[in-house]
Amino acid sequence: MGQPRLSTDILIFVSIKSTFIMIKEVKGDILLSESKVIAHSVAPMDHFDSGLALSLREMYPAMVKDFRHYCHGHHPKTGEIWTWGGVGGVQIVNLMAQEPAESAKGGHPGKASISSLNKTLKELSKFIKKEKPDSVAIPKLATGVGGLDWDDVKDSIETYLGDLDTNVIVYTTYVKDHKAEE
Repeated sequence: MGQPRLSTDILIFVSIKSTFIMIKEVKGDILLSESKVIAHSVAPMDHFDSGLALSLREMYPAMVKDFRHYCHGHHPKTGEIWTWGGVGGVQIVNLMAQEPAESAKGGHPGKASISSLNKTLKELSKFIKKEKPDSVAIPKLATGVGGLDWDDVKDSIETYLGDLDTNVIVYTTYVKDHKAEE
């Protein structure tokens, strides 16, 4: 009879953490997003009178009133964020990447800078890590009135939001009343 043999085979389990960039580009109407967090670019003291800001003003007039009150009391600077909680648990994150209008009484907001956008995205990243939303919806930040180039903005979004455990839905093409496949 033979002796029982001990196996000399060794199993090695290696765990490799893969980094998945959880950013998805979609076409549609961001206001129809299932995300409970919508972030967009504004200027301190913004009047919310064009683009997505105007649509948000029409949908959430209390947010604009609260934003103005906040701005008058705190005098925010570019690079900061301000978050507002709305009906149904929706949160709007206002990324102040644009320069304020020359006059507090009116005028269009100034242009954005990549530096200011990066500061706001860094703050948005902190907000996401703290609040842990399932997803965040954003437009092509600061590329309209803000005047930034989409390729530069996209690189910044990937840099600051690409390694989060939250889906980031980027609405690259606006299609009114069309619900995107998030």
